[in-house]
Amino acid sequence: MEELSFETLIAVFEEVFGTFLFWSLVVVAAVITIGYIYVLIRDRAVSWRKFLLAQLSMPVGAVAAIYFVFWVTKSGFADMGGPIDIIVLLGVGLAGAIGAAILVYTVQSMIAPPEQES
Repeated sequence: MEELSFETLIAVFEEVFGTFLFWSLVVVAAVITIGYIYVLIRDRAVSWRKFLLAQLSMPVGAVAAIYFVFWVTKSGFADMGGPIDIIVLLGVGLAGAIGAAILVYTVQSMIAPPEQES
């Protein structure tokens, strides 16, 4: 593999997660992202109380993402072989943290729109 392309990345992710699980995760991420954009446009402002609660969910999202990847790949911390594995692990944790924050903020905003807040 001489150069990294988008198609190569998709093929690698499909191989790691399986085709069905990978595309299911893509669809779920797209739906959550569309919901988040909808909430931001609808509210026309960020609710800092909801944002703080969403940030508090970030460590849980990071741990859940790492655990999920270890579970899917049937591996663990003992299988990590070098610095790139640590970098990938940190990236997975960061993506899980950001995803959890976006999910929590979106769900909170869908359940309690701004006019219902105290």
